[in-house]
Amino acid sequence: QVQLVESGGGLVQAGGSLRLSCAASGSIFSINAMGWYRQAPEQQRELVAVISSGGSTNVTDSVKGRFTISRDNAKNTVYLQMNSLKPEDTAVYYCNVRWGGLFNLASWGQGTQVTVSS
Repeated sequence: QVQLVESGGGLVQAGGSLRLSCAASGSIFSINAMGWYRQAPEQQRELVAVISSGGSTNVTDSVKGRFTISRDNAKNTVYLQMNSLKPEDTAVYYCNVRWGGLFNLASWGQGTQVTVSS
């Protein structure tokens, strides 16, 4: 069984910062890409940022220059540093982990609420 435990969400004023963490545990092996998605009310889930096993990153245009994704392979943990937050960043943030080598499995975190007030 694989568990992804997220933390770090909360309420912050516009211009503030938050750091999300997602730790993977259990029967997980050969972790590949790790990423963060978000879903605002009545909107589709969208990719925010992804980081490969080698450390290459990709960040969606709306958060470039403000959000940074990183990972600690020794801890099976992915982070999302969010700076200069805007009200439009308000959403539930989910981590996603691709693992299992050739099995190409995917697991999701339970989601953490980020609310940015104006």
